[in-house]
Amino acid sequence: MPTPKKHPVRIERREWSRVRLFAMDVDGVLTDGTIRICSDGSETKTFSILDGMGLKRLELAGIIVAWISGRPSGATSVRGGELKIPHIIQGRSDKLAALQELAAKLGLAPEQCAYVGDDDIDAAAIRWCGIGVSVPGAMPEALKAARYVTRRQAGHGAIREVCEHLLAAQVGSQSGAKLVRTNP
Repeated sequence: MPTPKKHPVRIERREWSRVRLFAMDVDGVLTDGTIRICSDGSETKTFSILDGMGLKRLELAGIIVAWISGRPSGATSVRGGELKIPHIIQGRSDKLAALQELAAKLGLAPEQCAYVGDDDIDAAAIRWCGIGVSVPGAMPEALKAARYVTRRQAGHGAIREVCEHLLAAQVGSQSGAKLVRTNP
């Protein structure tokens, strides 16, 4: 099992406050990476309610959310629909190209983007954006590329942890308040 980077990694409030697009992988980030295949061919995944609430709060704060998954999945489409995720990109193993295309469409620079991934195919996207994040237990290339590794596990509030940083920086950038990091 790879060892995550030391915590806390210092990412300045101004860096968090620049983020306008928060993109992420799905399997192994929003879920614990487990896919259950039923005998009828249907699949199930487990998503954290904590993550969902964090993503809804980002929407209210004006931060765009995107999911970029290497494999198409009905469960991903259903959960993304429930949360009204505006950009759900599935079946794209070149995560960097997908992220760059979306950022260009939205008129955003790399420093205005944050990305969370857990596998080798996420590493280039993690490196490209202003704030690259991975999760404990990720593959070594993703961990090496990340500036920040969450304390919370994938599928158990890791995305919410990043949402809280983004939200605190938005409030701080508007009010001049200091960002205070608390341990979950």
